Amino acid sequence: MVMSSRFTTLLFFAMAYLCCGPCSGQSTSWTIDPAHSTVEFKVRHLGVSNVHGTFAKLMGTVKWNEKELLKSSVEATVDCATVNTNESGRDTHLKGPDFFNVEKYPSMVFRSTSLTRADNKLFLNGDLTLAGVTKQVSLTLDGPAPPQTDAKGVTRSGFSASGIIHRADFNFGSKYPAVVIGDEISISIDIEIDKQG
Repeated sequence: MVMSSRFTTLLFFAMAYLCCGPCSGQSTSWTIDPAHSTVEFKVRHLGVSNVHGTFAKLMGTVKWNEKELLKSSVEATVDCATVNTNESGRDTHLKGPDFFNVEKYPSMVFRSTSLTRADNKLFLNGDLTLAGVTKQVSLTLDGPAPPQTDAKGVTRSGFSASGIIHRADFNFGSKYPAVVIGDEISISIDIEIDKQG
């Protein structure tokens, strides 16, 4: 009787461990899908209009803690040479030393340092490195979406992030005053992620 009781107890804990033990409090790894992810920006020109642009290549990883979301993290890299404002001359200028200087700084990198919640909103905080300068930024997070698994067994999710950075903080395009190119740059990011393993 005692043997049976001990066996039942051990079996219960073994099943509990197999079902939820390894997942509880742990993060799963996801990769950003560049084909379904976009980075867009908007900046004021001469105080009269907005110039919009995109980057075509976004890569990175997400560590997603489904039990404790605020322990999740993101690292993303943008290929600055893929900047596109639908005007080839301007794009060439943006890639040059006045702005992104892609020969010296080919990538823009974001590494999250914390995920916080305030006023029923999520904020993704981290270090953004732009043209060799690293500053702390905070983005408002929408998501992540409930994971979906397709017929091929690939599990996907996604989230959006938005915020404002200041050119002056990064000494970005410093030859051009704010009356020519606005200091505030609005950023909008949509990311699809694929679960690994």
